[in-house]
Amino acid sequence: MAHYDMIIKNGTIVDGTRTPRFQSDLAVKDGRIAKIGGLKTATADKVLEADGLIVAPGFVDLHTHYDAQYFWDPYCTMSGWHGVTSVGIGNCGFGFAPSRVEDRDRAMQSLTRNEAIPLKTMQEGMGPKWDWITFPEFMDSLDRTPKGVNCLIYVPLTPLYAWVMGWDEAKKRRPTKEEMDQMVALVHEGMDKGACGWSAQVLGPHSVQRDFDGTPMVTDLMTEEEILTFAKILADRDEGFIELAYQETGEEGEPMAAETMKFFEKVAETAKRPILYQTVTTDDTNPELHRSRLRWLEDCAKKGLRMHGQGQTHNAVFELTFEDWNLFDSTAGWRNVTVGSPEERMAAMQNPEFRQILKDEFERGLLPSGILPGSYPNLVVQEVADPKFEHLTGLTIGQIADMENKHPVDAILDLAVGDDLQTEFFCPRGRENPEYMKEIMDSPYVIAGLSDGGAHVKFSTSGKYPTDMLAWLVRDEQVMTLEDAHYKLSYLPAHMGGFQDRGFLREGLAADIVVYDLENLTSTLPEVVHDLPGDEWRRVQKAEGYRWTIVNGEVTFEDGIPTGATPGKLLRHGRG
Repeated sequence: MAHYDMIIKNGTIVDGTRTPRFQSDLAVKDGRIAKIGGLKTATADKVLEADGLIVAPGFVDLHTHYDAQYFWDPYCTMSGWHGVTSVGIGNCGFGFAPSRVEDRDRAMQSLTRNEAIPLKTMQEGMGPKWDWITFPEFMDSLDRTPKGVNCLIYVPLTPLYAWVMGWDEAKKRRPTKEEMDQMVALVHEGMDKGACGWSAQVLGPHSVQRDFDGTPMVTDLMTEEEILTFAKILADRDEGFIELAYQETGEEGEPMAAETMKFFEKVAETAKRPILYQTVTTDDTNPELHRSRLRWLEDCAKKGLRMHGQGQTHNAVFELTFEDWNLFDSTAGWRNVTVGSPEERMAAMQNPEFRQILKDEFERGLLPSGILPGSYPNLVVQEVADPKFEHLTGLTIGQIADMENKHPVDAILDLAVGDDLQTEFFCPRGRENPEYMKEIMDSPYVIAGLSDGGAHVKFSTSGKYPTDMLAWLVRDEQVMTLEDAHYKLSYLPAHMGGFQDRGFLREGLAADIVVYDLENLTSTLPEVVHDLPGDEWRRVQKAEGYRWTIVNGEVTFEDGIPTGATPGKLLRHGRG
């Protein structure tokens, strides 16, 4: 009689490959799927009764920023709460290695604005455990760190420029050939040790995601020649992939989509490996936004280019205050009033010269882009700190401007300053059309996402995207099948990331599994929790309906509660 570590009995298996669902038992032994079916007489140390539940591969999230959070939160929440069993880190070219000891604070500062991770949290949560200099040493440190979620890692390019040229110098000039050679060697070194490729944010001098001081990030200033030099590394190795965010707008927000697409194709032609394009997103007022990207991805495939889009497949909203908000960086005027400490921000917001610049931008139609239809006039006042502003709750900034006979710039800044930057605004994202989401997910070239897990912690809860897909798009709107959803949530991102032994359910593969109740699956309401190091807080949305999450054969979550098990692995070269 066969005996196993675990048997999941009577579940409905959706294996991630788009094979039609079926009911069966699944056995786990030594961290791997040992057998599917034929288990009527088998025994196990642990039996999970899954009658009426879905048994599926754990979700793979290729776009996160848990590089620091791993060192205080082995479950990478929010992702761990929502069935994610493997994440990619080192995205957008941001990371912490290589780094000299004297540059550690500067490296952490570089994540405080563009990804909105509190500096004090990183200093207290990761700083005492910082025992690396080089990138391979960082990987070894992460390997030793207890993990409840598997980890795949890119070589991020920002630290390479800072290491070779210096943080300040890298923004003043372009690297010499000798310096480029050094950085190329560092990418090879990281990939030799198991990194999955490299990543970069290259948004140009008008970058919408900036450094702590409001200047562009180091990689924002990379030239096309530099990007192609790094791309050739993958062709030379015939392995790995690239995660790249490349500029789509120039000065004053003029579109550059055609030039951007053309250059992405050049990168793919040079690398001869998969490229993960950031991002394919919907806008309920402009379906051509995503449809044009989907047509382009299909054209790339016809040309033999391995281009995939990172989809934004959630309907999360922003809840924000101007004490922490950083995503208005697409205009110089808004950068003037959102950089610095809260006190510095409030002073800038009261500066008549800065207000006039904002009004001039408004009149030219230059509004912060990328967060909501109509930009800040459509922000809704959700909560105020000072009772004298209570009568404004539920109104948009545009409505308040009309009511008070003010310019929208004065309306929003008067309120922000008068309420000590504590006014909480609700930001509708304009991504709630399920048919548009279906169009994105129907494309064979788009993977599910984008969580940005670990980043934007005070105003974003996008880590709930797997639950959105299953509960909203599959169950409620019925625009996707379970088979398609699990293919997009697990198999395709695993394939894209070069995973060798996970992403679907087959005998012999790693036992990364979620078992959940589809009928009762939901994200909880947003809440503020004070659980970050440094006495910092974040916004979260947990999940209900996930019965068990299993990583490498061990239960890591039961009914949404971490079990204390940390079987996660660093997936060098995609292998665990």
